[in-house]
Amino acid sequence: MPVKWDTDPKGPPIESGTFLHGSGDPALARAVLWPYRSLPRRGMVGILGFAFAAVLIPVLPLLGSPVVWGLLPFALGAVWLLWVMLEKSYSSGLMREDLALWSDRIEIVRTNPKGPVQRWSANPFWVRLALKQTGGPVDNYLTLSGSGREVELGAFLSPKEREHLYTDLDALLHRLSR
Repeated sequence: MPVKWDTDPKGPPIESGTFLHGSGDPALARAVLWPYRSLPRRGMVGILGFAFAAVLIPVLPLLGSPVVWGLLPFALGAVWLLWVMLEKSYSSGLMREDLALWSDRIEIVRTNPKGPVQRWSANPFWVRLALKQTGGPVDNYLTLSGSGREVELGAFLSPKEREHLYTDLDALLHRLSR
């Protein structure tokens, strides 16, 4: 699952209190979210090698004839286009969200691959966590509301992963507010 917690969300109770967090103290809980990649880089190399070999099958019998020069640019262009599309897919996978929770603050930092870094923070006591199972832009639409703003969390996760994230985060926020 592309969610990694540094602190177990179901672990022992967190000490509560409004001003327990000192400046520079580590977060009580931290999570990193990233998009799932089903094809690792080694697999990409294998796919490109297979595509190159498959494209050469119709070209090999034509070696030595002038027709090969008409067919070769299209064959190599197809392999090049496959490489470009796979690289584009990998660059979109550089997106990530860092969620940190202190006794007096919750913070989300979203790193976009080709855009600005987006930040949101609020007091966890006043934060409202919502999971819209239907009716949102996607199934299990997960949002955090606070400080006059509503932000989506884990937009790139699957519905089941957003549901697990909701369960973990809800348990943390409830333990913190006690």
